[in-house]
Amino acid sequence: MPFKRYVEIGRVALVNYGKDYGKLVVIVDVVDQNRALVDAPDMVRGQMNFKRLTLTDITVDIPRVPKKKTLIEAMEKADVKNKWENSSWGRKLIVQKRRASLNDFDRFKLMLAKIKRAGVVRQELAKLKKENAS
Repeated sequence: MPFKRYVEIGRVALVNYGKDYGKLVVIVDVVDQNRALVDAPDMVRGQMNFKRLTLTDITVDIPRVPKKKTLIEAMEKADVKNKWENSSWGRKLIVQKRRASLNDFDRFKLMLAKIKRAGVVRQELAKLKKENAS
């Protein structure tokens, strides 16, 4: 499978380090071989090192260094937020955040639900084994 996540204008990236950790940003210009100018609807445009960015498969059709209004319209047109939330990577991060926000009682209820589910699975498996044996 060929590589297809190139650094390009309009490429959506996930910030993997720093104060903007976990945010989706769009590359609006490439400064040099180590840095890009990134922007998002909820942040101030600024330079970011490529080591702090993880490129996604999502791209947005924008010109080089667009105005904020143009960028927001292009992101809505490309449906970036919905594509991200429906991707396996985005869903996994949502589940991680949800688990991190659980309190002690919620973790206890989750443990009980897992035990109950495992018991039901075990019973059904025993029924199937008994049917196959006879």
